[in-house]
Amino acid sequence: MNTAELLVKCLENEGVEYIFGVPGEENMQILECLKTSSIKFITTRHEQGAAFMADVYGRLTGRAGVCLSTLGPGATNLMTGVADANLDGAPLVAITGQVGTDRMHIESHQYLDLVAMFAPVTKWNAQIVRPSITPEIVRKAFKIAQAEKPGAVHIDLPENIASMAVEGYPLKQDKREKVYSAYQSMNEAAIAISKANNPLILVGNGAIRGNASAALTEFATQLNIPVVNTFMGKGMIPYTHPLALWTTGLQLRDYISCGFDKADLVIAIGYDLIEYSPKKWNPQGKIPIIHIGETPAEVDSSYIPIAEIIGDISDSLQEILRRSDRTGKPEPYALKLKPDIRNNYEFYAKDDGFPIKPQKIIYDLRQVMGPEDIVISDVGAHKMWMARHYHCETPNTCLISNGFAAMGIAIPGAVAAKLVYPNRKVVAVTGDGGFMMNNQELETALRVGTPFVTLVFNDGGYGLIEWKQNDQFGESCFVKFGNPDFVKFAESMGLKGYRVEATTDLVPILKEALNQDVPVVIDCPVDYNENSRFSQRSGGLCCPI
Repeated sequence: MNTAELLVKCLENEGVEYIFGVPGEENMQILECLKTSSIKFITTRHEQGAAFMADVYGRLTGRAGVCLSTLGPGATNLMTGVADANLDGAPLVAITGQVGTDRMHIESHQYLDLVAMFAPVTKWNAQIVRPSITPEIVRKAFKIAQAEKPGAVHIDLPENIASMAVEGYPLKQDKREKVYSAYQSMNEAAIAISKANNPLILVGNGAIRGNASAALTEFATQLNIPVVNTFMGKGMIPYTHPLALWTTGLQLRDYISCGFDKADLVIAIGYDLIEYSPKKWNPQGKIPIIHIGETPAEVDSSYIPIAEIIGDISDSLQEILRRSDRTGKPEPYALKLKPDIRNNYEFYAKDDGFPIKPQKIIYDLRQVMGPEDIVISDVGAHKMWMARHYHCETPNTCLISNGFAAMGIAIPGAVAAKLVYPNRKVVAVTGDGGFMMNNQELETALRVGTPFVTLVFNDGGYGLIEWKQNDQFGESCFVKFGNPDFVKFAESMGLKGYRVEATTDLVPILKEALNQDVPVVIDCPVDYNENSRFSQRSGGLCCPI
């Protein structure tokens, strides 16, 4: 066989189901091999869409999503999605075609040093320079991509190497063993938790990756400690749980900021500093912190743990719970915040203003989505409202990119979500700015049979930047643009299109749209005056005594 055939056999050995990508001259050998492979190749309309699909596939499954491009502009188009996976902790393997090794020493058509280019946005990357090393490179790529903290890796395959004859076989996958925390550190954590009067749990995406939802819920319940999640930690404890204080991570003060102000201990579980800097909730570095995760704490002047518990998160929580005693402790201060948090959420349930307030759009969306259904949020002003107002019963049912935070992820991400969970309802929530970045992948969705709903928050501009400009300068500039007719756009591609023309339209449109057997686009005008109103309320926030 040739190297490309061996590469595909190695990918099959890793359990790869899909490869997302765009055909090119330099990856033709791989494509030829995929014709008879068990792996399904998903032809996308842009390499960035392919990388985002691999990104979300990796995040939902814990197995590396795979994307493929040719060299030069195809590879540069992958970069945003690869970087997103790397900073968001999603396992991904990117494979690029490349010029032959006989052309690399001279100026050559479309040639870039892709190993150098991908180095800053991957955990590891390498070029296959000899056919015989292919199995080692593939096995190492998947092992590194899927190891905690997961991320992106890159394999570069020159076209002359791809066609060379080779003998070889895929390497056996090594079994990943659980790592257990040291007893001393767990004892230190248990003592600190037992002494604290106002502890607060801060949970992030690392706990989702560690499948620790059940252990966390029991831990919080038995010790009566309130839980707040990051944008990417939604659903770690059911939002209906009395100890759930929902989401933190907004750059402005919110109700939960009062909880951090009063906290005498923060128990950070699977928390990643890249999502929400500790300088926002612990600016003086005075709050004692317990770090519980599968990797050591990052160094930050506002995040210096008094105890680090490194190992399997569920096991660590169970062992700390067994050692802790909070009998007779007063109700933690943070629970006083729950009525205000819930009342603010419910306040918009019957709002009939039009264009529709973002809180109302999200409230209605939550009502029609089941507990296992999935929303993928794009990046923009709507993302902040999704983070604050869309609440989850289970993990990985609201996906938000909050490490790299790349616009354009929602539509391709929804394609991947529907491939992973074909029987769940999936909604891509996006602004009109993000929609125009990767809407071409709606054709991919139609072609591969992944019907989902794209809900467009339409305000004719880059709403999040306008919000920040108004807060900082009192006015905005360069953020407005025009849009196509989204309904006609959808119909021109063979999709269904709906336009919301009154607030009461939204729920029936959503219900009808979610029952279609083709992708759907909903054009929903949004009232982003709520952005500045929230900023004003945030500035005058008073904490309960």
